[in-house]
Amino acid sequence: MAVQAISIGTGRRKNAVARVRLVQGSGKILVNGLPFEQYFPRLPLQTIIRQPFKTANVEGRFDVLASVGGGGISGQAGAVRHGIARALARSDEA
Repeated sequence: MAVQAISIGTGRRKNAVARVRLVQGSGKILVNGLPFEQYFPRLPLQTIIRQPFKTANVEGRFDVLASVGGGGISGQAGAVRHGIARALARSDEA
């Protein structure tokens, strides 16, 4: 069964590019098929990724499926954050 995305966003930071899909869920975040805690093991990077949900006050309401490449680990975290923010903004318009 295919997962139906609620919203899609593309994020960029430095040389990193992330494609993010939001789906209704419980707050799980997967980056390149791994839980984001494994892909971004440093706590500051995990905090960066959670920022859009805290700002929009929607923590735990969406699951995130992100594909990111290019750049370094910090740029990739920023690109995922940007993609999540854009996807949240797009889902809010609907």
